[in-house]
Amino acid sequence: MAGAKETPRQKMIGMMYLVLTALLALQVNSAILLKFKFLDDSLIGVNDKTTQANQGAVKGIEAAVAKNRNQARDLAILKQGQEVRERTAKMVAYLRDIREKLLAATQEKGKAEMNMSGEDKVAMTMLGGKKDGAAYPLKTVLNEYSTYIKQFVPTAGPLALDAKDDKAVTEKDQKNKDFAELNFENTPVVAALAVLSQKETEVLKYEADALNQLGQKVGAQTIVFDKVGAFASAESNTVAAGTKYKAELFLTASASSLRPSMTLNGSPLQVGPDGHGKVEFTARPGNFDASGSAKASWKGTIRFNQNGRDTTFNVTVPYTVTKPVMQIQSASVQALYFKCGNKLNVSVPALGAQYKPGFSASGASVIPGSKTGDVTLVPNAREVTLSVSSGGNAIGSQTFQVRPIPKPDIKCFVGGREANEKQGTPIVAVRNMNMRAVPDAGFATFLPEDARYRVSRYEVTLVRGRRPAMGTRSISGPDANLTDVVNAAQSGDRLYIEVKEVQRKNFQDNTENVNVAKSFNIPLL
Repeated sequence: MAGAKETPRQKMIGMMYLVLTALLALQVNSAILLKFKFLDDSLIGVNDKTTQANQGAVKGIEAAVAKNRNQARDLAILKQGQEVRERTAKMVAYLRDIREKLLAATQEKGKAEMNMSGEDKVAMTMLGGKKDGAAYPLKTVLNEYSTYIKQFVPTAGPLALDAKDDKAVTEKDQKNKDFAELNFENTPVVAALAVLSQKETEVLKYEADALNQLGQKVGAQTIVFDKVGAFASAESNTVAAGTKYKAELFLTASASSLRPSMTLNGSPLQVGPDGHGKVEFTARPGNFDASGSAKASWKGTIRFNQNGRDTTFNVTVPYTVTKPVMQIQSASVQALYFKCGNKLNVSVPALGAQYKPGFSASGASVIPGSKTGDVTLVPNAREVTLSVSSGGNAIGSQTFQVRPIPKPDIKCFVGGREANEKQGTPIVAVRNMNMRAVPDAGFATFLPEDARYRVSRYEVTLVRGRRPAMGTRSISGPDANLTDVVNAAQSGDRLYIEVKEVQRKNFQDNTENVNVAKSFNIPLL
Protein backbone atom coordinates (compact mmCIF):
# COMPACT_ATOMS: atom_id res chain seq x y z
CA MET A 1 0.00 0.00 0.00
CA ALA A 2 1.14 3.53 -0.63
CA GLY A 3 2.45 5.66 2.19
CA ALA A 4 0.15 8.60 1.38
CA LYS A 5 -2.57 9.62 3.81
CA GLU A 6 -5.61 7.37 3.31
CA THR A 7 -9.11 8.67 2.74
CA PRO A 8 -12.03 7.35 4.84
CA ARG A 9 -13.08 5.22 1.85
CA GLN A 10 -9.63 3.68 1.58
CA LYS A 11 -9.62 2.93 5.31
CA MET A 12 -12.98 1.20 4.90
CA ILE A 13 -11.58 -0.93 2.09
CA GLY A 14 -8.63 -1.95 4.23
CA MET A 15 -10.97 -2.96 7.02
CA MET A 16 -13.03 -5.03 4.56
CA TYR A 17 -9.86 -6.80 3.46
CA LEU A 18 -9.07 -7.74 7.06
CA VAL A 19 -12.59 -9.07 7.45
CA LEU A 20 -12.18 -11.07 4.24
CA THR A 21 -8.90 -12.58 5.45
CA ALA A 22 -10.52 -13.57 8.74
CA LEU A 23 -13.52 -15.15 7.06
CA LEU A 24 -11.33 -17.25 4.79
CA ALA A 25 -9.87 -18.94 7.85
CA LEU A 26 -13.30 -20.03 9.11
CA GLN A 27 -15.38 -23.09 8.32
CA VAL A 28 -17.97 -21.36 6.17
CA ASN A 29 -21.68 -21.92 6.24
CA SER A 30 -24.48 -20.46 4.14
CA ALA A 31 -24.80 -17.34 6.27
CA ILE A 32 -21.09 -16.59 5.98
CA LEU A 33 -21.18 -17.27 2.23
CA LEU A 34 -23.93 -14.69 1.94
CA LYS A 35 -21.76 -12.16 3.80
CA PHE A 36 -18.95 -12.84 1.33
CA LYS A 37 -21.34 -11.96 -1.48
CA PHE A 38 -22.30 -8.70 0.26
CA LEU A 39 -18.61 -7.92 0.70
CA ASP A 40 -17.86 -8.62 -2.96
CA ASP A 41 -20.80 -6.51 -4.13
CA SER A 42 -19.64 -3.59 -1.95
CA LEU A 43 -16.09 -3.76 -3.26
CA ILE A 44 -17.25 -3.84 -6.87
CA GLY A 45 -19.42 -0.78 -6.25
CA VAL A 46 -16.53 1.10 -4.64
CA ASN A 47 -14.20 0.11 -7.47
CA ASP A 48 -16.55 1.44 -10.12
CA LYS A 49 -16.70 4.81 -8.34
CA THR A 50 -12.92 4.86 -7.91
CA THR A 51 -12.48 4.21 -11.62
CA GLN A 52 -14.66 7.21 -12.41
CA ALA A 53 -12.72 9.37 -9.94
CA ASN A 54 -9.40 8.31 -11.52
CA GLN A 55 -10.71 9.17 -14.96
CA GLY A 56 -11.61 12.59 -13.57
CA ALA A 57 -8.08 12.94 -12.18
CA VAL A 58 -6.62 12.44 -15.68
CA LYS A 59 -8.99 15.10 -17.00
CA GLY A 60 -7.85 17.38 -14.18
CA ILE A 61 -4.23 16.93 -15.22
CA GLU A 62 -5.21 17.67 -18.81
CA ALA A 63 -6.99 20.88 -17.75
CA ALA A 64 -4.00 22.01 -15.67
CA VAL A 65 -1.65 21.41 -18.58
CA ALA A 66 -3.87 23.52 -20.83
CA LYS A 67 -3.99 26.25 -18.18
CA ASN A 68 -0.18 26.24 -18.09
CA ARG A 69 -0.16 26.75 -21.89
CA ASN A 70 0.81 23.18 -22.81
CA GLN A 71 4.43 23.35 -21.74
CA ALA A 72 6.58 20.42 -22.88
CA ARG A 73 7.27 19.31 -19.29
CA ASP A 74 3.58 19.28 -18.46
CA LEU A 75 2.63 17.46 -21.67
CA ALA A 76 5.09 14.71 -20.75
CA ILE A 77 3.43 14.36 -17.33
CA LEU A 78 -0.01 14.22 -18.97
CA LYS A 79 1.22 11.42 -21.20
CA GLN A 80 2.41 9.51 -18.13
CA GLY A 81 -1.00 9.97 -16.51
CA GLN A 82 -2.76 8.63 -19.59
CA GLU A 83 -0.40 5.63 -19.63
CA VAL A 84 -1.19 4.92 -15.97
CA ARG A 85 -4.91 5.01 -16.77
CA GLU A 86 -4.46 2.65 -19.72
CA ARG A 87 -2.26 0.27 -17.79
CA THR A 88 -4.73 0.21 -14.90
CA ALA A 89 -7.68 -0.36 -17.24
CA LYS A 90 -5.91 -3.43 -18.67
CA MET A 91 -5.17 -4.71 -15.16
CA VAL A 92 -8.81 -4.28 -14.09
CA ALA A 93 -9.99 -5.96 -17.31
CA TYR A 94 -7.67 -8.88 -16.56
CA LEU A 95 -9.15 -9.28 -13.08
CA ARG A 96 -12.70 -9.01 -14.38
CA ASP A 97 -11.96 -11.69 -16.98
CA ILE A 98 -10.84 -14.09 -14.22
CA ARG A 99 -14.10 -13.33 -12.40
CA GLU A 100 -16.06 -14.38 -15.47
CA LYS A 101 -14.08 -17.59 -15.77
CA LEU A 102 -14.77 -18.40 -12.12
CA LEU A 103 -18.48 -17.75 -12.52
CA ALA A 104 -18.64 -19.85 -15.66
CA ALA A 105 -16.77 -22.75 -14.11
CA THR A 106 -18.88 -22.83 -10.94
CA GLN A 107 -22.31 -22.11 -12.38
CA GLU A 108 -24.56 -25.16 -12.13
CA LYS A 109 -26.52 -26.04 -15.24
CA GLY A 110 -30.19 -25.24 -15.15
CA LYS A 111 -29.90 -22.85 -12.20
CA ALA A 112 -30.04 -19.06 -12.46
CA GLU A 113 -28.68 -18.43 -8.96
CA MET A 114 -24.97 -18.29 -8.27
CA ASN A 115 -23.39 -21.32 -6.70
CA MET A 116 -21.81 -19.58 -3.72
CA SER A 117 -19.76 -22.65 -2.71
CA GLY A 118 -18.03 -24.69 -5.42
CA GLU A 119 -14.65 -24.99 -3.70
CA ASP A 120 -13.53 -27.75 -6.06
CA LYS A 121 -14.32 -25.70 -9.16
CA VAL A 122 -12.47 -22.74 -7.70
CA ALA A 123 -9.43 -24.91 -7.01
CA MET A 124 -9.42 -26.30 -10.57
CA THR A 125 -9.79 -22.85 -12.11
CA MET A 126 -7.37 -20.93 -9.92
CA LEU A 127 -4.85 -23.61 -8.88
CA GLY A 128 -5.09 -26.23 -11.66
CA GLY A 129 -3.83 -29.75 -11.43
CA LYS A 130 -0.14 -28.92 -11.51
CA LYS A 131 -0.16 -25.31 -10.41
CA ASP A 132 -1.18 -24.16 -13.85
CA GLY A 133 -4.34 -22.38 -12.75
CA ALA A 134 -5.20 -18.72 -13.31
CA ALA A 135 -3.89 -17.58 -9.91
CA TYR A 136 -0.24 -18.17 -10.82
CA PRO A 137 -0.04 -15.83 -13.83
CA LEU A 138 -2.29 -13.46 -11.83
CA LYS A 139 0.45 -13.11 -9.21
CA THR A 140 2.96 -12.20 -11.91
CA VAL A 141 0.65 -9.68 -13.59
CA LEU A 142 -0.27 -7.99 -10.27
CA ASN A 143 3.35 -7.60 -9.18
CA GLU A 144 4.39 -6.32 -12.62
CA TYR A 145 1.71 -3.64 -12.23
CA SER A 146 2.94 -2.65 -8.74
CA THR A 147 6.52 -2.47 -10.04
CA TYR A 148 5.32 -0.15 -12.82
CA ILE A 149 3.50 2.09 -10.32
CA LYS A 150 6.55 2.25 -8.04
CA GLN A 151 8.17 4.81 -10.36
CA PHE A 152 5.40 7.25 -9.39
CA VAL A 153 4.71 6.01 -5.84
CA PRO A 154 8.02 4.91 -4.26
CA THR A 155 6.22 3.29 -1.31
CA ALA A 156 4.14 0.96 -3.50
CA GLY A 157 4.78 -2.68 -2.54
CA PRO A 158 3.93 -6.01 -4.30
CA LEU A 159 0.23 -6.70 -4.68
CA ALA A 160 0.49 -10.50 -4.62
CA LEU A 161 2.44 -12.06 -1.75
CA ASP A 162 3.14 -15.61 -0.67
CA ALA A 163 2.13 -16.41 2.89
CA LYS A 164 5.69 -16.18 4.21
CA ASP A 165 5.95 -12.59 2.95
CA ASP A 166 2.48 -11.47 4.02
CA LYS A 167 2.51 -9.87 7.49
CA ALA A 168 -1.25 -10.35 7.75
CA VAL A 169 -0.75 -14.15 7.86
CA THR A 170 0.24 -15.23 11.35
CA GLU A 171 -0.93 -18.89 11.47
CA LYS A 172 1.98 -21.33 11.25
CA ASP A 173 0.06 -23.88 9.18
CA GLN A 174 -0.56 -21.21 6.53
CA LYS A 175 3.00 -19.87 6.26
CA ASN A 176 4.14 -22.47 3.70
CA LYS A 177 1.44 -21.61 1.15
CA ASP A 178 2.07 -19.63 -2.01
CA PHE A 179 -0.12 -16.76 -3.19
CA ALA A 180 -2.50 -18.99 -5.11
CA GLU A 181 -2.95 -21.52 -2.30
CA LEU A 182 -3.30 -18.82 0.35
CA ASN A 183 -6.13 -17.05 -1.47
CA PHE A 184 -7.94 -19.79 -3.44
CA GLU A 185 -7.34 -23.18 -1.80
CA ASN A 186 -10.49 -24.60 -0.14
CA THR A 187 -12.19 -21.32 -0.97
CA PRO A 188 -15.84 -20.95 -1.98
CA VAL A 189 -16.55 -19.02 -5.15
CA VAL A 190 -18.01 -15.95 -3.39
CA ALA A 191 -14.86 -15.67 -1.28
CA ALA A 192 -12.66 -16.06 -4.37
CA LEU A 193 -14.64 -13.30 -6.09
CA ALA A 194 -14.18 -11.08 -3.02
CA VAL A 195 -10.41 -11.69 -3.16
CA LEU A 196 -10.35 -10.61 -6.82
CA SER A 197 -12.43 -7.47 -6.13
CA GLN A 198 -10.14 -6.61 -3.22
CA LYS A 199 -7.07 -6.90 -5.47
CA GLU A 200 -8.88 -4.67 -7.95
CA THR A 201 -9.39 -2.16 -5.14
CA GLU A 202 -5.67 -2.14 -4.39
CA VAL A 203 -4.87 -1.66 -8.07
CA LEU A 204 -7.21 1.33 -8.29
CA LYS A 205 -5.77 2.82 -5.11
CA TYR A 206 -2.26 2.59 -6.55
CA GLU A 207 -3.54 4.29 -9.68
CA ALA A 208 -5.12 7.08 -7.61
CA ASP A 209 -1.86 7.61 -5.70
CA ALA A 210 0.13 7.75 -8.95
CA LEU A 211 -2.27 10.21 -10.59
CA ASN A 212 -2.19 12.36 -7.44
CA GLN A 213 1.62 12.54 -7.59
CA LEU A 214 1.53 13.46 -11.27
CA GLY A 215 -1.24 15.98 -10.69
CA GLN A 216 0.82 17.79 -8.07
CA LYS A 217 3.57 18.35 -10.62
CA VAL A 218 1.32 20.30 -12.99
CA GLY A 219 -0.96 22.07 -10.50
CA ALA A 220 -3.94 19.78 -10.82
CA GLN A 221 -4.28 19.32 -7.09
CA THR A 222 -6.78 21.63 -5.43
CA ILE A 223 -5.84 23.31 -2.16
CA VAL A 224 -8.61 22.72 0.32
CA PHE A 225 -8.94 25.55 2.83
CA ASP A 226 -10.27 23.56 5.75
CA LYS A 227 -9.50 26.00 8.57
CA VAL A 228 -11.78 29.02 8.65
CA GLY A 229 -11.86 31.57 11.44
CA ALA A 230 -12.50 35.18 12.34
CA PHE A 231 -9.78 37.82 12.60
CA ALA A 232 -9.86 41.43 13.70
CA SER A 233 -7.24 44.03 12.84
CA ALA A 234 -7.33 47.24 14.86
CA GLU A 235 -5.69 50.52 13.97
CA SER A 236 -4.48 50.67 17.54
CA ASN A 237 -5.01 48.64 20.68
CA THR A 238 -4.70 51.78 22.79
CA VAL A 239 -7.49 54.34 22.54
CA ALA A 240 -7.84 57.56 24.46
CA ALA A 241 -11.19 58.30 26.05
CA GLY A 242 -13.36 60.36 23.74
CA THR A 243 -11.66 59.10 20.54
CA LYS A 244 -12.91 56.49 18.06
CA TYR A 245 -11.79 52.86 18.04
CA LYS A 246 -11.36 51.54 14.49
CA ALA A 247 -10.85 47.95 13.35
CA GLU A 248 -11.60 45.54 10.50
CA LEU A 249 -13.31 42.20 11.09
CA PHE A 250 -13.00 39.50 8.42
CA LEU A 251 -12.74 35.77 7.75
CA THR A 252 -9.44 33.97 7.33
CA ALA A 253 -8.88 30.56 5.78
CA SER A 254 -5.91 28.20 5.71
CA ALA A 255 -5.16 24.71 4.47
CA SER A 256 -3.90 22.18 6.99
CA SER A 257 -2.25 20.22 4.18
CA LEU A 258 0.14 23.08 3.39
CA ARG A 259 3.45 23.40 5.21
CA PRO A 260 4.56 26.94 4.40
CA SER A 261 7.93 28.45 5.18
CA MET A 262 8.09 32.09 6.21
CA THR A 263 10.71 34.80 6.54
CA LEU A 264 10.94 38.15 8.30
CA ASN A 265 13.18 40.60 6.45
CA GLY A 266 14.88 37.60 4.84
CA SER A 267 15.42 35.64 8.06
CA PRO A 268 13.50 32.38 8.69
CA LEU A 269 10.47 32.54 10.97
CA GLN A 270 9.24 29.83 13.29
CA VAL A 271 5.93 28.49 11.99
CA GLY A 272 3.62 26.97 14.57
CA PRO A 273 1.38 23.92 14.17
CA ASP A 274 -1.49 26.27 13.33
CA GLY A 275 0.43 27.53 10.29
CA HIS A 276 1.04 30.96 11.83
CA GLY A 277 4.46 32.59 11.72
CA LYS A 278 5.53 34.28 14.95
CA VAL A 279 6.74 37.82 14.13
CA GLU A 280 8.69 39.45 16.94
CA PHE A 281 11.50 41.98 16.83
CA THR A 282 12.77 45.02 18.69
CA ALA A 283 11.74 48.31 17.10
CA ARG A 284 14.81 50.39 16.31
CA PRO A 285 14.93 54.17 16.80
CA GLY A 286 14.50 56.13 13.58
CA ASN A 287 14.44 59.71 12.37
CA PHE A 288 11.76 60.98 14.70
CA ASP A 289 9.64 63.90 13.56
CA ALA A 290 8.53 66.81 15.71
CA SER A 291 5.80 64.68 17.27
CA GLY A 292 8.28 61.95 18.21
CA SER A 293 7.20 59.43 15.54
CA ALA A 294 9.17 57.61 12.83
CA LYS A 295 7.80 55.55 9.94
CA ALA A 296 9.13 52.01 9.45
CA SER A 297 8.10 48.73 7.84
CA TRP A 298 8.96 45.03 7.79
CA LYS A 299 8.84 42.59 4.90
CA GLY A 300 7.47 39.08 5.15
CA THR A 301 7.32 36.18 2.72
CA ILE A 302 5.19 33.05 2.76
CA ARG A 303 6.41 30.26 0.52
CA PHE A 304 4.82 26.86 -0.08
CA ASN A 305 4.99 24.11 -2.66
CA GLN A 306 1.73 23.87 -4.55
CA ASN A 307 1.43 21.01 -6.99
CA GLY A 308 5.14 20.71 -7.57
CA ARG A 309 5.73 24.45 -7.94
CA ASP A 310 6.95 26.95 -5.37
CA THR A 311 4.48 29.74 -4.72
CA THR A 312 5.59 32.84 -2.84
CA PHE A 313 3.55 35.67 -1.40
CA ASN A 314 5.26 38.89 -0.32
CA VAL A 315 3.91 41.45 2.12
CA THR A 316 5.22 44.78 3.37
CA VAL A 317 3.75 45.86 6.69
CA PRO A 318 4.15 49.51 7.76
CA TYR A 319 4.30 50.53 11.40
CA THR A 320 5.15 53.60 13.43
CA VAL A 321 7.92 53.82 16.00
CA THR A 322 7.26 56.33 18.74
CA LYS A 323 10.06 57.93 20.65
CA PRO A 324 9.99 56.66 24.24
CA VAL A 325 9.48 59.44 26.74
CA MET A 326 11.78 59.34 29.72
CA GLN A 327 10.41 60.36 33.08
CA ILE A 328 13.14 61.30 35.56
CA GLN A 329 12.31 61.59 39.22
CA SER A 330 14.70 63.06 41.75
CA ALA A 331 14.73 65.24 44.81
CA SER A 332 16.52 67.83 42.71
CA VAL A 333 16.33 67.14 38.99
CA GLN A 334 17.13 70.63 37.66
CA ALA A 335 20.73 70.46 38.83
CA LEU A 336 23.03 67.96 40.46
CA TYR A 337 25.45 68.48 43.31
CA PHE A 338 29.18 68.10 42.67
CA LYS A 339 30.77 64.89 44.01
CA CYS A 340 27.53 63.84 45.67
CA GLY A 341 25.34 60.79 45.23
CA ASN A 342 22.48 62.25 43.20
CA LYS A 343 19.83 59.52 43.10
CA LEU A 344 17.55 59.41 40.06
CA ASN A 345 14.78 57.15 38.84
CA VAL A 346 14.42 56.96 35.07
CA SER A 347 11.26 55.29 33.73
CA VAL A 348 9.96 54.80 30.19
CA PRO A 349 6.26 53.92 30.56
CA ALA A 350 5.84 53.09 26.86
CA LEU A 351 8.17 50.09 27.15
CA GLY A 352 6.33 48.49 30.04
CA ALA A 353 7.81 45.15 31.13
CA GLN A 354 10.27 45.24 28.23
CA TYR A 355 12.16 48.10 29.87
CA LYS A 356 15.67 46.84 30.67
CA PRO A 357 17.61 50.06 31.28
CA GLY A 358 21.29 50.67 30.83
CA PHE A 359 22.99 53.93 31.84
CA SER A 360 26.11 55.82 30.84
CA ALA A 361 27.15 59.39 31.50
CA SER A 362 29.71 61.99 30.57
CA GLY A 363 30.94 64.21 33.40
CA ALA A 364 29.91 61.77 36.11
CA SER A 365 30.39 58.25 37.36
CA VAL A 366 27.33 55.98 37.23
CA ILE A 367 26.15 53.63 39.98
CA PRO A 368 23.15 51.43 38.99
CA GLY A 369 20.49 50.98 41.64
CA SER A 370 18.92 47.78 42.91
CA LYS A 371 15.53 48.55 41.35
CA THR A 372 14.68 48.95 37.69
CA GLY A 373 15.35 52.52 36.60
CA ASP A 374 17.28 53.57 39.72
CA VAL A 375 20.68 55.16 39.12
CA THR A 376 23.05 57.33 41.14
CA LEU A 377 25.17 59.99 39.42
CA VAL A 378 28.34 61.33 41.05
CA PRO A 379 29.31 64.45 39.03
CA ASN A 380 32.94 65.33 38.47
CA ALA A 381 32.37 68.16 35.96
CA ARG A 382 30.21 71.27 35.68
CA GLU A 383 27.79 69.54 33.27
CA VAL A 384 26.57 65.94 33.12
CA THR A 385 24.86 64.15 30.23
CA LEU A 386 23.02 60.97 31.15
CA SER A 387 22.35 58.50 28.29
CA VAL A 388 19.68 55.83 28.68
CA SER A 389 19.23 52.63 26.66
CA SER A 390 16.99 49.59 26.94
CA GLY A 391 18.05 46.17 25.75
CA GLY A 392 20.94 47.76 23.87
CA ASN A 393 18.70 50.27 22.05
CA ALA A 394 19.23 53.95 22.72
CA ILE A 395 16.27 55.67 24.36
CA GLY A 396 17.50 59.21 24.89
CA SER A 397 19.69 61.48 26.96
CA GLN A 398 19.32 64.28 29.50
CA THR A 399 21.78 67.05 30.38
CA PHE A 400 22.09 68.41 33.92
CA GLN A 401 23.92 71.39 35.30
CA VAL A 402 26.12 70.77 38.33
CA ARG A 403 26.07 73.08 41.32
CA PRO A 404 28.82 73.27 43.95
CA ILE A 405 28.23 71.99 47.45
CA PRO A 406 27.15 74.91 49.68
CA LYS A 407 29.47 75.60 52.60
CA PRO A 408 28.13 74.69 56.03
CA ASP A 409 27.50 77.34 58.65
CA ILE A 410 29.81 76.98 61.71
CA LYS A 411 28.18 77.72 65.04
CA CYS A 412 29.60 77.78 68.57
CA PHE A 413 27.55 76.49 71.48
CA VAL A 414 28.51 77.05 75.13
CA GLY A 415 26.54 75.82 78.11
CA GLY A 416 23.96 74.36 75.73
CA ARG A 417 23.27 77.71 74.06
CA GLU A 418 24.69 79.46 71.07
CA ALA A 419 27.45 81.85 72.07
CA ASN A 420 26.62 85.57 71.87
CA GLU A 421 29.44 87.53 70.24
CA LYS A 422 27.71 90.90 70.64
CA GLN A 423 26.45 90.86 74.19
CA GLY A 424 28.94 88.42 75.60
CA THR A 425 28.71 85.12 77.43
CA PRO A 426 29.09 84.38 81.19
CA ILE A 427 32.47 82.90 82.04
CA VAL A 428 31.06 79.78 83.65
CA ALA A 429 29.02 79.00 80.46
CA VAL A 430 32.12 78.33 78.39
CA ARG A 431 33.11 75.35 80.53
CA ASN A 432 31.44 73.01 77.97
CA MET A 433 31.88 74.06 74.34
CA ASN A 434 30.50 72.44 71.20
CA MET A 435 31.32 73.47 67.62
CA ARG A 436 28.75 72.55 65.02
CA ALA A 437 28.91 72.57 61.18
CA VAL A 438 25.29 73.12 60.05
CA PRO A 439 24.60 72.21 56.38
CA ASP A 440 22.61 74.35 53.95
CA ALA A 441 18.91 73.58 54.52
CA GLY A 442 18.11 72.91 50.84
CA PHE A 443 21.18 70.72 50.36
CA ALA A 444 20.38 68.74 53.52
CA THR A 445 16.82 68.19 52.30
CA PHE A 446 17.83 66.97 48.83
CA LEU A 447 20.85 64.89 49.80
CA PRO A 448 20.85 64.17 53.53
CA GLU A 449 23.44 61.40 53.20
CA ASP A 450 25.92 63.87 51.69
CA ALA A 451 25.18 66.67 54.19
CA ARG A 452 26.90 65.14 57.20
CA TYR A 453 29.45 67.67 58.54
CA ARG A 454 31.72 67.71 61.58
CA VAL A 455 34.14 70.28 62.99
CA SER A 456 37.21 68.13 63.45
CA ARG A 457 39.74 70.67 64.83
CA TYR A 458 39.75 74.21 66.23
CA GLU A 459 41.89 76.42 68.51
CA VAL A 460 40.77 78.35 71.64
CA THR A 461 42.71 81.34 73.08
CA LEU A 462 41.85 83.36 76.24
CA VAL A 463 42.68 87.04 75.45
CA ARG A 464 43.07 89.80 78.08
CA GLY A 465 43.42 93.22 76.60
CA ARG A 466 45.65 92.79 73.64
CA ARG A 467 47.57 89.78 74.87
CA PRO A 468 46.77 86.12 75.46
CA ALA A 469 46.05 85.40 79.14
CA MET A 470 47.10 81.74 78.68
CA GLY A 471 48.40 79.47 76.00
CA THR A 472 46.30 78.51 72.97
CA ARG A 473 44.52 75.19 73.25
CA SER A 474 44.04 72.93 70.17
CA ILE A 475 40.80 70.91 70.27
CA SER A 476 40.26 67.74 68.25
CA GLY A 477 36.62 67.06 67.55
CA PRO A 478 33.61 69.28 68.12
CA ASP A 479 33.45 69.07 71.95
CA ALA A 480 35.78 70.72 74.45
CA ASN A 481 36.03 70.97 78.26
CA LEU A 482 37.37 74.46 79.08
CA THR A 483 37.50 74.26 82.93
CA ASP A 484 41.07 75.59 82.93
CA VAL A 485 39.98 78.57 80.86
CA VAL A 486 37.07 79.26 83.21
CA ASN A 487 39.42 79.16 86.25
CA ALA A 488 41.83 81.63 84.68
CA ALA A 489 39.30 83.98 83.08
CA GLN A 490 38.32 87.45 84.40
CA SER A 491 35.41 89.64 83.54
CA GLY A 492 36.29 91.66 80.43
CA ASP A 493 38.41 88.93 78.92
CA ARG A 494 37.64 87.59 75.43
CA LEU A 495 37.53 84.04 74.09
CA TYR A 496 39.01 83.85 70.59
CA ILE A 497 38.14 80.68 68.62
CA GLU A 498 39.51 79.81 65.20
CA VAL A 499 38.12 76.80 63.20
CA LYS A 500 41.00 74.93 61.59
CA GLU A 501 39.37 71.87 60.01
CA VAL A 502 35.86 70.73 58.93
CA GLN A 503 35.04 67.31 57.45
CA ARG A 504 32.11 65.97 55.36
CA LYS A 505 31.01 62.35 55.17
CA ASN A 506 29.36 61.47 51.83
CA PHE A 507 26.71 58.87 50.82
CA GLN A 508 29.39 56.18 50.60
CA ASP A 509 30.64 57.00 54.11
CA ASN A 510 33.88 58.43 52.73
CA THR A 511 35.28 61.47 54.58
CA GLU A 512 36.75 64.56 52.92
CA ASN A 513 38.02 67.88 54.25
CA VAL A 514 35.95 71.01 53.59
CA ASN A 515 37.63 74.37 53.14
CA VAL A 516 35.78 76.56 55.63
CA ALA A 517 37.27 79.66 57.33
CA LYS A 518 35.51 80.72 60.52
CA SER A 519 36.50 82.46 63.76
CA PHE A 520 34.68 83.67 66.87
CA ASN A 521 35.51 86.53 69.31
CA ILE A 522 33.29 86.05 72.37
CA PRO A 523 33.32 88.61 75.27
CA LEU A 524 33.26 87.02 78.74
CA LEU A 525 31.08 88.45 81.48
